[in-house]
Amino acid sequence: MPTDPRHRSLDPTDIAILAALYADARLTNKALAEQVGLSPSSCLERVRRLQQDNIVQGCSLHVDYTALGGHIQAMIAVRMAKQSRDVFDRFQDAMLEQPEVLAIFHMGGANDFQIHVTVSDTMHLRDFVFNGITALDDVVHVETALVYEHKVSKRLPSF
Repeated sequence: MPTDPRHRSLDPTDIAILAALYADARLTNKALAEQVGLSPSSCLERVRRLQQDNIVQGCSLHVDYTALGGHIQAMIAVRMAKQSRDVFDRFQDAMLEQPEVLAIFHMGGANDFQIHVTVSDTMHLRDFVFNGITALDDVVHVETALVYEHKVSKRLPSF
C-alpha cells in the first residue's frame, strides 16, 4: 500500500532523482542512474518507490499549442455566486471537459478560479467565455487576460 508522501522523508538521492526527472522526464533509467550515482537497478527501485508513494505522479508532454491551432492563450478569472464544495466541484469538472482548457486553479482571494485556456482566435475566446463560462448559473464574474508568453521552469522547487 502506498505511503502518504507527507510522512516520508526524502533523502538527497531522492531529491537528485526528482530534480533530474523534473528537468527531463525522458531520461532513460541508465542515464538517470549515472547522473545520480546509483546502479541502474537501485535507481529503478527508487523511482518505483517514488511513484508508489505518489511523489512522482506521472509525466507530462509540453506541446506547442500554435501547431494545433491554439494561437491565443488566456487566463480567465471566475467568481462564483455560491461558495460550496458541490458548486466548485461541478464547475471544475465542467471546465476540464472543455477542449480549450489547459488547467484550472482554485484560488483564494477575490476570484475563485483562474482558468488557463488556448483558443484559435479572439472570436473563439469570446464564444468560449460566453457559452462555456458566463452561461453557467453559478458564475457571477468573469475577467479575461491574454497570455503573451508562457514558460515553465525546469528546476525542481526547493524548500
